Amino acid sequence: MGNRKRNLIFTAALSLMLIWACNKSDDNSVVDTTDTTDTSTTTPASTTTPNSDDHESDDDYVWESSSVIDITFDGASIATTSDAVSIAGSVATITRAGNYRVSGSLTNGQLIVNTTDEATVRIILNNATMACAISAPISVEAADKVVLVLADNTHNTITDGSAYVFASADVDEPNAAIYSKADMTIFGQGALTVNANYNDAIACTDGLIIKSGNITVTATDDGIRGKDYLIVKSGTLNITSTGDGLKSDNSDDLTKGYITIEQGTIKITSGGDAITAQKNVAIADGVFTLTSGGGSSKTITSTTASCKAIKSVVLTTISGGAFTISSADDAIHSNSSVVIDGGTFAISTGDDGVHADSTLTINGGDLAISKSYEGIESAIITVTGGTTRITASDDGLNVAGGADGSSTNGRPGQNNFATTSGNYYLYMKGGYVYMNAGGDGVDVNGSAQMSGGTIVVNGPTDNGNGPMDYDGTFTISGGMLVAVGSSGMAQIPGTSSSQASVLFTFSSKTANTMFHVQASDGTNVLTFVPIKSYQSVAFSAPALTSGATYDVYTGGSSTGTATDGLYTGGIYTGGTKVKTVTLSGVASKVSL
Repeated sequence: MGNRKRNLIFTAALSLMLIWACNKSDDNSVVDTTDTTDTSTTTPASTTTPNSDDHESDDDYVWESSSVIDITFDGASIATTSDAVSIAGSVATITRAGNYRVSGSLTNGQLIVNTTDEATVRIILNNATMACAISAPISVEAADKVVLVLADNTHNTITDGSAYVFASADVDEPNAAIYSKADMTIFGQGALTVNANYNDAIACTDGLIIKSGNITVTATDDGIRGKDYLIVKSGTLNITSTGDGLKSDNSDDLTKGYITIEQGTIKITSGGDAITAQKNVAIADGVFTLTSGGGSSKTITSTTASCKAIKSVVLTTISGGAFTISSADDAIHSNSSVVIDGGTFAISTGDDGVHADSTLTINGGDLAISKSYEGIESAIITVTGGTTRITASDDGLNVAGGADGSSTNGRPGQNNFATTSGNYYLYMKGGYVYMNAGGDGVDVNGSAQMSGGTIVVNGPTDNGNGPMDYDGTFTISGGMLVAVGSSGMAQIPGTSSSQASVLFTFSSKTANTMFHVQASDGTNVLTFVPIKSYQSVAFSAPALTSGATYDVYTGGSSTGTATDGLYTGGIYTGGTKVKTVTLSGVASKVSL
């Protein structure tokens, strides 16, 4: 994107960077000694650390009904027949491992678990309603493992107060309506509603697994937090939180602080990040509706807390699922790496659609980014498959290093210049990428290799940006590239390519004016209708041959099938022949 704002905190090697202005060599033969060996499949060392084992066991979900101990609430009183439960006023404390069924309504009290037994405590919520004005209604102080069972066809409600009373000034726990200092699992076919007026709704200082259930939470701070890990295996989650939605935040152990979602229906409306992990986020499947920071229409500033939809510090991987995202900040983000293998995405964001500080790989999926500042951004971008459609107010694909913070909303880390670096690469190997970009369509602050797939760019109308803007080298050996827009900075792949390219420039054509190129025998080579006014067309395809002659037309119509303005098949008629051209080399420029 030329002279754009960029945060350059990427690697120590950037201390040797060259600062480039927007001007490029007219013949696209910028001298670059960068090693362009394809390193896109290299996994950063920081992403190879395995996640810690979780606490799930098949035995967690099996118990003898005859062993169940009843705890019954009735207003301010609690009744039980077991000496494994001690009762003091409106506080019941479970002191031994076992199976406990909780029923009735407790108006202002607690259920506490405090046992040193090396066995599981199961709490079966059986139409239980619990409230506590000064602390967590359910608090696990000590246990080997706790399984919270939502009994079939029941509705259970947990509500805390807005101010907790602690034993001393140096104590700040519990801090959630359902709080556990032991591994916890939630499962069952019942429903759970948590109203957290003090801080978090459900918080576990160890690992938290949601096996199933219909869970609705409203939280003053975070919705559901598993410090060591948070695993969602199934269920329906509806989370409204002032802070983060789903969170895992152990920063002390490299194997912990991760979120895994296997499936489920998850709706999150968060003031902060919707899904955030200190290490990895891995999503296999599910249906997601995520709104973070007030949605894509909200303006964020340098003082705004992080409000991304999906965020990891190390690695975000998505292999499936259906996502509807409206985020004030990035929709999908990692401080290091993002890998998208599948899924369908409807994204509207006030910043980047998908951002990774280090590497970003798209192997599959269907991404529709209807609103963004920059569509796809990373230091290394690799596309091998999938379909990606981008609408961006600035760059469509932006290959640049450093931390996020490039939007015009006054984000932190902005610098008033761009840079080129040997650390920045675009590898286009397959798939389909379409861009409607207000800034550069494809902006590579380094070098690019294209060996397959299709890139279609409806680029800028101003000459301060270009449909393609690269600083190092761009080699193309396969695939189709169509990039239209202004002519002031227009580029095509360079002379080291094995596949021919041509750049057509001319006086401005109005939007929706068809541009057609055919071989001398009438064979269609390119038929494209830009959605904006344009002064240049950069084109490369296997059908284009150096030394061959082509006829160029504007206007007219085609009976072919159009996808994003690009036609396949059909018959072209009715246009005006502008010129017959013979390509002089592998990278030709033609003025019409």
